[in-house]
Amino acid sequence: MKYVIRFQKTGVICYTSHLDIMKVFKRSFKRSGIRLAYSQGFNPHPKMGFAQPLSLGYESLDEYIEFETADTESDRTAQEILEKMRELMPEGLELLSICEATHSKTLAANTVSAEYRIEIPFNASGAQLWATVPMDASVLWHEYMDQDQILTLKKQKKKKEPVLVDIRPKIREMVFYPSEDGLRIDATLDSGSDSNLSPELVITTVLEKFGLDIPRSEVRVTRTKIHFKEHLT
Repeated sequence: MKYVIRFQKTGVICYTSHLDIMKVFKRSFKRSGIRLAYSQGFNPHPKMGFAQPLSLGYESLDEYIEFETADTESDRTAQEILEKMRELMPEGLELLSICEATHSKTLAANTVSAEYRIEIPFNASGAQLWATVPMDASVLWHEYMDQDQILTLKKQKKKKEPVLVDIRPKIREMVFYPSEDGLRIDATLDSGSDSNLSPELVITTVLEKFGLDIPRSEVRVTRTKIHFKEHLT
């Protein structure tokens, strides 16, 4: 049987790495008595995987893990699996729902885009920006999105030196929201194996474009939704 669990990752557990979260789920499956199916070959591994890895420090309201069990439907219902797993999750990992997997490809291969909420607090440089464009976020949107190219350096897997890339085509939608103590950006970005844009590059280019001297550690990122080619039931 193949299933998909939708869950949230919030609070201090956002500083737990992707690999460690994978270990949490593996241990929870084992402790709950759910027998995972394994791949064949010299190095068999459990058939489970996430839709998209979540960067360290990011929170998420819409995460997905798919897995295949060695059980039959009569051994345990999907809801029984969900309830059993909920009992074993650490604080910050909230399992929301479960469904039987009906998609033809893996979740990772089905992912096309993701929505993010980027919250940038302001200091003196931000106050100066708002003085220039008095709380009018639409001005900032046009200054940023009306650029023919949004260039930034990106590390390449096979190259030692960063390469200058244009991230503008990978931004599907973006909205700027002002606040008295900062700037919030809701962005829909390409995500998946075909095309992928990290919010880190958006943050870098926004800070550079508007001259904001904000430490990266003070910028908060939350993934709010993942979009797939095939609908999940």
